[in-house]
Amino acid sequence: MDSKRHFRVWRGDGSGGQLEDFQVEVNEGEVVLDVIHRMQATQAPDLACRWNCKAGKCGSCSVEINGMPRLACMTRMSTFDDGETVTVTPLRTFPVIRDLVTDVSFNYQKAREMPAFAPPPDLAPGEYRMQQIDVDRSQEFRKCIECFLCQNTCHVVRDHEENKRAFAGPRVFIRAAELDMHPLDARTDRKEMAQAEQGLGYCNITKCCTEVCPEHIKITDNAIIPMKERVVDRRFDPLVFLGRKIFRRDEVEGAEVSTTPTVHVTESTAAHVPAGVTWHAAPPAPVVSRVGDDGRIGVTEFTLDRSGAASPFGDDVQFPLPVEQLRYQRPSPSGLDS
Repeated sequence: MDSKRHFRVWRGDGSGGQLEDFQVEVNEGEVVLDVIHRMQATQAPDLACRWNCKAGKCGSCSVEINGMPRLACMTRMSTFDDGETVTVTPLRTFPVIRDLVTDVSFNYQKAREMPAFAPPPDLAPGEYRMQQIDVDRSQEFRKCIECFLCQNTCHVVRDHEENKRAFAGPRVFIRAAELDMHPLDARTDRKEMAQAEQGLGYCNITKCCTEVCPEHIKITDNAIIPMKERVVDRRFDPLVFLGRKIFRRDEVEGAEVSTTPTVHVTESTAAHVPAGVTWHAAPPAPVVSRVGDDGRIGVTEFTLDRSGAASPFGDDVQFPLPVEQLRYQRPSPSGLDS
């Protein structure tokens, strides 16, 4: 053994807990997960933590080390100064089950709400062809190991538990962007869903998700920002709006596949939506262009006083939020059913 180091580890469950101090022997070259295992073997056999591959590829050992979301198996003890106290706590955004284990089912629920890849109807399996540049673009997002560090560090849900019902988070956004960029995906409503259902408008691109990604995926630059740009171009750019009216693109796309987002409302979520808030209300249906018998659109069509699309925040929410609502409340063990 090389030396003894001072560790502070959070012990407890959903009802509460506290930090406990440990003096643990540490070998040269070890990672934090090694020390936690030694702690279990010698001092705290009932300490709960998740781990699987111990190689930074399963994402199971996600914790917060000295306040920074990290993988315990990829955080070397050599990164800390001699004599520095190492504090290990569970992911703050999700309800605690016990000790360092949290309930991350929120992320899987949001993933289930994402429509799967829709293959082209005119191509049979085995006939799909893609350019290498399209493969490379999607491959970056496929590196995600679902450690949910990006979800944990995103302040939209980290500091505001009430946003979880309306915000899917960075992990789901990179999946939405990947499918929207996919040249063979037949769905054309990915952008509308990201705006109306997944809460893309909540993200203010602080890049905190990118900073903690262990796979170094450029979540903000390569996925979220391009997705935001496509949403703005499609719904709010006046030139694009004018072009869609002239060429009647809305009518053509509406005949191929519906662009109205699917609304996912369950009894559990509907019962806990705050009074007056309609997060899951369906956005207004697209207005069909007034096309005459001669195939032309009247000039008055372009001067209608009508918004381009529903706000991703909902029409019933005022910003900035009142001061009394800007408070942090630790997630409860029951997750979305709190």
